[in-house]
Amino acid sequence: MSGSPAVIIRLLASAHTVAEKAGAIVRRVLHSGELGIVEKTGANDLQTLADRLAQQSICASLSRRFPQITIIGEEELPAEDIGEDLIETGQQEEILLKTCPAEYRGVKEEELVVWVDPLDGTKEYTEASRCLKHRTEAQNHHKVSGVSQAPSTAMWLLDNVTVLIGIAYGGRAIAGVINQPFYNYQLGEGADLGRTMWGMLGLGAFGFQLREVPGDRRIITTTRSHSNKLVTDCVDAMEPHEVIRVGGAGNKIIQLVEGKATAYVFASPGCKKWDTCAPEAILHAVGGKLTNIFGNPYHYDAKVKHMNSAGVLATLCNHEYYVSRVPPSVMQALKSD
Repeated sequence: MSGSPAVIIRLLASAHTVAEKAGAIVRRVLHSGELGIVEKTGANDLQTLADRLAQQSICASLSRRFPQITIIGEEELPAEDIGEDLIETGQQEEILLKTCPAEYRGVKEEELVVWVDPLDGTKEYTEASRCLKHRTEAQNHHKVSGVSQAPSTAMWLLDNVTVLIGIAYGGRAIAGVINQPFYNYQLGEGADLGRTMWGMLGLGAFGFQLREVPGDRRIITTTRSHSNKLVTDCVDAMEPHEVIRVGGAGNKIIQLVEGKATAYVFASPGCKKWDTCAPEAILHAVGGKLTNIFGNPYHYDAKVKHMNSAGVLATLCNHEYYVSRVPPSVMQALKSD
């Protein structure tokens, strides 16, 4: 292919490096111990300094290179000058070398909508920070006393944390990036932390090994901290062999594509478009499906409401089975979008 890569390819290549910078910001704030936590609507809806800095970095970096795209970020932040240290100008070379699918080659900047969750899994991020702080204090104490201290088991919460950048065209989630800032944390001090997964319809998905749950086991992944009777009734109706409760929509889709779960079930309002746009694009790029609990698609136009008010149901395969298992009482309680 001659000439410059298509706009969507260049945007995706930029989103990849921008997400990696945001992941580095998320790590840096955690290790500083100064999270700057603000409650938005309550104790389960938090914002940290990492959320704010990562969103500023993502939005400023992408809008500088692509001034006509629409960017919708989770955090409502005041307009202010962004320091050059937050700007990322690089692009991922592997993506630039990809051939753009024919249906997206003529897409213009102004036709693209980017949905940004700068830190998905904020609650787990703050809990992990507290664990890290307590562990450090304990290690310092035991160094003095000469007793070794085992790593905190609660540090698995770091796996829940992701940076999400989704790209929509014509109301569809067509491309996305998921950065997992603390991937490999369990390898200990000095480990090379973080990984970035990306995907696009017509190209596939990269940065991970696609797997399915072996056999006919039904393993449901669902919310860790936003459960209610609707959620539990819907999960139970799937007759799961196992239920995995974790934080973050991005993390739940990772569970699906890496063969740890067969379905992500969240029969409740609460999830937003910036939670699902990037994960949906990656899941759809490998043949999976993300809908509301009625089996209907979500739309990602710039003017749609942000709330996914009819819940989320995502699978790698057999989507119709899980839709068929949603109880009528749950459907009656939730409004179809």
